[in-house]
This record gives sequence, structure tokens and C-alpha cells, in this order.
Amino acid sequence: MATRTDLCNAIRALSMDAVQKANSGHPGAPMGMAEIAEVLWNHNLSHNPTNPNWANRDRFVLSNGHGSMLIYSLLHLTGYDVTIDDIKTFRQLHSKCAGHPEYHYAPGVETTTGPLGQGIANGVGFAMAEKLLANQFNKPGHDIVDHYTYVFLGDGCMMEGVSHEACALAGTWGLGKLVAFWDDNGISIDGHIEGWYTDDTAGRFRAYGWHVQSVDGHDAAAIQKAIDEAKKVTDKPSLICCKTIIGKGSPNKSGSHDCHGSALGDDEVAATRANIGWNHEPFVIPADVYAGWDAKAKGAAAEAAWNAKFDAYAKAFPAEAAEFKRRMAGELPANWKQVTDAMIAATNEKAEGVASRKASQNVIGALAPTLPEFLGGSADLTGSNLTSCGSFTHVDGKNPGNYISYGVREFGMAAIMNGMALHGGLLPFGGTFHMFSDYMKNGMRMSALMKQRVVYVLTHDSIGQGEDGPTHQPVENTSGLRYIPRMTVWRPGSATETAVAWVAAVEKTDGPTSLVLSRQNLPGIKHDTVHFDLIRKGGYVFSDCAGKADVIIIANGSELDLAVKAAAELNAAGTKTRVVSMPSTNVFDAQDQAYRDSVLTPGVKRVAVEAAHPDFWRKYVGLEGAVVGIDTFGESAPGGVLMKHFGFTVENVVNTVKSVL
Repeated sequence: MATRTDLCNAIRALSMDAVQKANSGHPGAPMGMAEIAEVLWNHNLSHNPTNPNWANRDRFVLSNGHGSMLIYSLLHLTGYDVTIDDIKTFRQLHSKCAGHPEYHYAPGVETTTGPLGQGIANGVGFAMAEKLLANQFNKPGHDIVDHYTYVFLGDGCMMEGVSHEACALAGTWGLGKLVAFWDDNGISIDGHIEGWYTDDTAGRFRAYGWHVQSVDGHDAAAIQKAIDEAKKVTDKPSLICCKTIIGKGSPNKSGSHDCHGSALGDDEVAATRANIGWNHEPFVIPADVYAGWDAKAKGAAAEAAWNAKFDAYAKAFPAEAAEFKRRMAGELPANWKQVTDAMIAATNEKAEGVASRKASQNVIGALAPTLPEFLGGSADLTGSNLTSCGSFTHVDGKNPGNYISYGVREFGMAAIMNGMALHGGLLPFGGTFHMFSDYMKNGMRMSALMKQRVVYVLTHDSIGQGEDGPTHQPVENTSGLRYIPRMTVWRPGSATETAVAWVAAVEKTDGPTSLVLSRQNLPGIKHDTVHFDLIRKGGYVFSDCAGKADVIIIANGSELDLAVKAAAELNAAGTKTRVVSMPSTNVFDAQDQAYRDSVLTPGVKRVAVEAAHPDFWRKYVGLEGAVVGIDTFGESAPGGVLMKHFGFTVENVVNTVKSVL
């Protein structure tokens, strides 16, 4: 029978062998955290390798994702569909075992990690989702949502600012089912960290409201005792500070940055084998070690026990059980199309001349009663983003509800929402000023990378923001978001377009959506009903001329009305002008060529109008066309004054059109 030392050394051997074969990777963290991993995964983690998506499994996050061979070793050893051949292809093209853990690559990887700090922030999102769903679905005697979130994190995660944002909020929420293990090894890529990281980390987390313990990270009994103590504290998240030796087992490189981010080398791998008593060839694991790790039977039994609990719940609360299954499956309510069709039609009939941020709030209020999974929030700008409505009640971890005040934590909000979306059962959206999407850009990119349904409500979308000045006026941000693969960006030019954009965002299941919304009022536009489906295509002919057009004006957002007025003047003067509304370039680009050519007729000169950087629009107007945009920072003045100052006038659009004809 394999000893605990054997089980831990299997992690060390697989990690150093895979990194050595790839000649790339980070062996030190997996080798140093082997004992922590064995205690957690073999004796505490409730999971089922044969069904990695079991709803009530514990969630595990490797926030220090550079140590990816740790999770790949654990998945392989415990019985997930990660074979030894997969391990041998570590960091190779299309391998399940990518350089950093990638969601949807290897079964059992709950979230993509690598950008440090975001994993622990995702973990906060997982734990918040568990608490929210437990509040919504659990009944006396029927705790169907009842699981832990465990996170491994390293010194780099502690240094990154996003971990501060998320962990402070976790303390406020009292997330008693969040347990984090800090790999306190004192090493980062540049070497010993005392020259740049001397925080009182334990004191900092106590100040956040966490329960904090410190243990020897190589003492299995102490680690288990700390986990037991953490579970007793139900009103605080727990941090277990684990003092470890990076690269433990390597006789010449352990305890140094030499084993942090590079292969040990053939000689040191051989020396490590001898040092730890691992007398097996590379990638060979003895049968008794596999038996000691195998979690399939235990996992199947845990899931079966939960299934029995859920069956009893379903008999007692059939409606709630059906709703839980729908939401965890990510399915929309049965009456979704009926509700949304009626909402879009009513919005169009009303044709309000309001800011698109206000139109967005109206849509949120209309959809919320149909979408109990809706979870709104804002980074301290609720009254400006208009992300709340009468159907929302505040939630802070103590009081149940469906609206979160994230505080001034844009990046933390994005990463937390990613964790919520990954958990399942919730549809999170969060708001901030569009300018501050810069703060959370990497979190938004991670939403797209993982194909998660997260909605970003980004208001105050241009120089029309006005008096706050250039620090708050985004000129480059919209284009930047459009370049993120799988991110859909909408900048609607009317209340109806805003309604359609929101419906599309909710229906999109393979990535996030950014709704870029105005502070200033838009004119009331009553669309032809045929526009409803055309808006869904991202770009469409808003108004046309008789016969073949001489020029096409492309616009969106608050500039759509400007384009319409310029076209009216041009048409009256004999220049045949078509107006194309393009609220989503991403969606338009995904249409077939025939449709795109029907909107943007080849050979016809084009002018684009958007209160943003002009370079993006060259892909549509070409070198022979023109763009009315802004390639400088803004100024501080009323929005209308700025629009005129920077050339967003009918006169300038007309003159620009004439210049290309």
C-alpha cells in the first residue's frame, strides 16, 4: 500500500517530468504544495471525476496557475479524463494540459487561471454564488446547495491588486464556505521576495474580516487540523497560510527561484528522484499509488447521496427543483421570446427620447421578473449606471437579494462575476463608467477567453460625458473592446436598439457582452417593425434613398441622429445618401457576405461617424472614405459644447461627405 509520502511524491515526479519533457513550465509550486494538495484532494474535496459538472461539487481554483502541473497531476491521479499521454503533451498544441489551466480544456478545471490574483477573485465569485443560490433554493431540511470553494494562491496573487479588491469584499460578505491556502514560499520569478513584499499578510486578511491560521505546509496533520478549524468558522472566509519550500525534494534548487519558472534539468531531475526515493521511470506511476489517489468510487457515492437529497427536494418542492435545474443548465425561461418580443414592441411604440443608460434601466426592469437568475451590480455608480430597478433588492451576504454594491472595485467586480458565471445558476451584470473598463479589461478578456455569459454595462460612453473632462471621456475604449475575440460590443442609438441589444446579450451563451451607453439623451426614434430583426444583425439600413446611393453614412450611438440629419440635408441637395446604423460591429461582421454587401454596397463611398477614435472605422470606409471621429483626448465642458467643438455637427458631417465624393 502506498504511503502518504508516495502519493505526494507522485505529484512531484509528474510535475518535474512533464516540465522537463516540455522544457517549459513551473515545477517549483507543484512540488512545494504536494502535501497541501494531498490533504485537500484526498480527504476533504467533494468531487466526482466521472462527472466533473455535478452541481453540488466543491469548487477548486488554482489561482497560482503557473503551477498548472499540480492540477493536471491531481486530475490524472484521482481519475479524471486526463491520461498519462495528456500529461506527456504538457504545453503542446491542443493539449488538455495547456501552459496554464484552461477552462473547457481539461475536465475538472473550473476556471482559467494564470493572470495572477484573478483566480482568488473568481473563487470569491464561486463562494458568493453558492451563498446566493443557497438563500434562494434551500428549504428547512433540504440543503441542496451546500458546497465549499477551495483556492490555492501564491505570493504573486497576494501582490496583485485585484486580490485585495475581491478579498476585502469576501470578508464583508462573511463567506464561510471559502477556504484559501496561501503557498507562502517567499519566492517569485525575480528571486526572494523580501525586497518587494513585506506585507503582514495574515494581519491584512484579519483586517478584511477573514479567519486566519498559519501552518507548516508540509505537515499533513497540521493542514487537516486547519481545514477542520476553518469549517467551524461559518461567518468568515478562511485563509490558511502554509509555509512551504518551493521545489521541495530538489536537492540543489529547492528554496530558490531556480525552480520557479524553468525545468530542473536532466541532472537535477535524476538527483531529485534519488533524493525523494522515487525509483520509477518518467511518467510511470505504480498501481498502489494510483489506488491511493483514485477518487471515482468515493465521488460517485457523494453524488449519489446528493441525488437522493435532490429527489426528496423535488418531491417536496417540484417548482423550485425544476427552476434550479433550468438555471444550472443555463436555459432561458419557457416564455422568454414572448416576454422579450412584447418588451421590444412596447419600447418601440413608446419611442422615448432618453439616454441609452436610462433605456437600459427600463429594459432591466422589464426583464428582471422573468429572469430570477439576473444578478445586478455596480462599482459604486448605481445612480449613474442605472443598473438597478424596482425588482432588485440589495444583497450583502447577510441579507438575501439580487443586487450587489461592489464598491469602487471595477477589476474585482469583473473577476467575481466570472466566478459567478462559471459556478452556474446566475446571470451576472455589472456597471461602471466606460472609461473605467480600462481598470477591469483583463477580467473582461477572461470572460471572453472562457466564453462566459457576463454583461458589462458601460455608461458615459464618449466626450458627451461632458464636464468631468478627459479623465472620464473614453475615446479609445470602445474600439479596444471590439478587438477582444468573443466579446460582443453594442453601442445602441435608440431605446429600441438598446432593448434588442439587451435581449441579445442575455441570449448569448458563448461569451460576454459590453453595452456601451450614453449619458446624454438620444432622440426618440420609432423604428419600422422590420428593424427589430435587422438590429439583431448588428448593422442595417436605417434609412435609404431612391435608387443607387452615392454615399453611405455609418453611425451608432448618439451619432445616429446626427447621421440622419446630415443625410436629410444631403438628399435634399441631390446627393443620394443611405444611413446605416451599426450598433454592433462584431455582430455585423459575423453575417454572411451577401447580407453585408446589401447594407454596405461595394463600390459606394462611405463615411463613418462615431465620437471615438477614427482608426477602427477604416476597415469599413477604406482609404477613400472618411471618419468623423476624435483622435485626441477630450475637454471639460458641457457635452453639447464638446460635440460641437470636436466637429460632431451636421455641417461637418455634410462637408466630410462632400470631401469624399
